[in-house]
Amino acid sequence: MRHFLTLKDYSKEEILEIIDLGLRIKADLKKGIHKEYMPKKTLAMIFEKSSTRTRVSFETGIYQLGGQGLFLSSRDIHLGRGEPVKDTARVISSMCDMVMIRTFAQGMLEEFAEYSDVPVINGLTDSFHPVQLLADYMTMIEHGHAENPVVAYVGDGNNMTHSWLLLAAKLGFELRVATPKGYGPDAAVVAQAEAIAEESGAVIRIGNDPEAAIAGATVVTTDTWASMGQEGEKEERIRAFQGYIVDDAKMALAAEDAIFLHCLPAYRGQEVSESVLEGPQSVVFDEAENRLHAQKGLMVWLDRQR
Repeated sequence: MRHFLTLKDYSKEEILEIIDLGLRIKADLKKGIHKEYMPKKTLAMIFEKSSTRTRVSFETGIYQLGGQGLFLSSRDIHLGRGEPVKDTARVISSMCDMVMIRTFAQGMLEEFAEYSDVPVINGLTDSFHPVQLLADYMTMIEHGHAENPVVAYVGDGNNMTHSWLLLAAKLGFELRVATPKGYGPDAAVVAQAEAIAEESGAVIRIGNDPEAAIAGATVVTTDTWASMGQEGEKEERIRAFQGYIVDDAKMALAAEDAIFLHCLPAYRGQEVSESVLEGPQSVVFDEAENRLHAQKGLMVWLDRQR
């Protein structure tokens, strides 16, 4: 049995196998072919953080695979209201076939997985967002940008940055990260990615110059400057991130056929301009749809490991 908590735990071959499975399931769906890979299986979906894409993609995904999703808000279950995580994990995993958790602390997710008898999926934590990266790379494949890509990530050194670092390190491509000073990625995650990159041949560059990061890049991506839980820092962050908006001038520095990615929700006029988000290089809504297909590939793959 395997859990999906961070990309660190997966090989290049496994990551590509999951994405390829998702692409094949997507291709069948577009042809009107519905295969019930997980008939009558149940997916428990625990949300301590609210979501649009995560809930819709997982709930729709398990339904299309022949199973059923159970939405479990932290307001509605005992987890977070006194019951230990390990108790909740043992109970839910005795009744369901798979668990997806969207929460704050990576430690909570890891403790749940330790006591779970079924696969646990990281639907997002403050540290990592690996399912999003499956969708991102799937989108890069579909748009012809997966062969030796140069990816520029501009913005906050958050869970998306950490996940890009691990994906680049595992798959062996070049990643350039540009954040304001004091907002860089966690040093431990950077060190982890750099250690993996020594074997894969990945090139990882961490700096503070967004123009230098984007120059010649084939993929440009960003994320909101203030994530959930950081609302009190919003005004301070807006001031600190001036100059880090991905606008037309910055996109003009990238390769002529570069694509723009964003995990959404996007705040137009902050991390990205309206013209870039809605422009011809933006593939963010293809990327958003691919959350559904990549996660179906992941769920089927995990189910087969049991």
